[in-house]
Amino acid sequence: MQKQFLAAIYLWSLSLAFGCSDPSSRGASREHYLSFENVSDTKAFFTKDADWSPMVSAHRGGSYPGYPENAIETFEYVLQHTPALIECDISMTKDSVLVMMHDNTVDRTTSGTGKVGDLTYGTLKTFYLEDASGNTTEFKVPTLREVLEWAKGKAVLTLDIKSNVPYEMVLEAIEATTSEAHVVLITYSLAAAKKLYSMDSELMLSVTLRNEAEWDRFLATGIPKENVLAFTGVSERNSKFNEKLHEQGVCTILGTLGNLDQSAAARGDHLYSEFVKNGADILATDRPIEAAKIIRE
Repeated sequence: MQKQFLAAIYLWSLSLAFGCSDPSSRGASREHYLSFENVSDTKAFFTKDADWSPMVSAHRGGSYPGYPENAIETFEYVLQHTPALIECDISMTKDSVLVMMHDNTVDRTTSGTGKVGDLTYGTLKTFYLEDASGNTTEFKVPTLREVLEWAKGKAVLTLDIKSNVPYEMVLEAIEATTSEAHVVLITYSLAAAKKLYSMDSELMLSVTLRNEAEWDRFLATGIPKENVLAFTGVSERNSKFNEKLHEQGVCTILGTLGNLDQSAAARGDHLYSEFVKNGADILATDRPIEAAKIIRE
């Protein structure tokens, strides 16, 4: 049975047993949800084994026409089409509210202007999100807590914590919303990975592991392998290196966002299947719906 549907079947059985209504306000299919009771379930799911089936991670939530990046409505739109990890970005306002925003300014992605860190949340709430073509939508910038609450029972979030955001505040929000089983924290250095692990040894981490030297340095940190998804970069890794990680039960994330997505759009979406055949378990992509369709075939 395909591994990504096990959690969905679990959620379906709960809703039958307890009469729960569909938690999606926009009709995403239950079979596209990822729902876990605890972090142990999440770690078991993301262990590379014979039951693993490839999946996608929607970069910045998966922007599409009419659906801006880092918007809950966009996350739901993607889940109407495919199970997915939802990669999204945490920034902080002037009054220390954690919000979902990639850039240092709001100029590119909203109807407003200014640096996120110079704006209060009250001001940010007056802006509307814009899609990649600059079209203004009816959607607003969500807070981290709103996204964490939304994700429970639906998706696993891979959270990109921007440099102006204290780790303590992110962990407090995760604990307050009891969403530990639905988050993976992105790190860009082993020092960051070690710090987060020291602060909460249960949470899953995305760690950049692109070659054997980086793998050996990771092993020296003492972070358990079951805590980790291996981000192998934005260019293809040697298949033997992917196999080495697989032998340890570690799932790999290949960043197709950027050049590899552009190549697939130009040369044919069949390239996504080739990335998977080469050992990529999860494709972190700006084209999650297109990529998922191909790798499920």
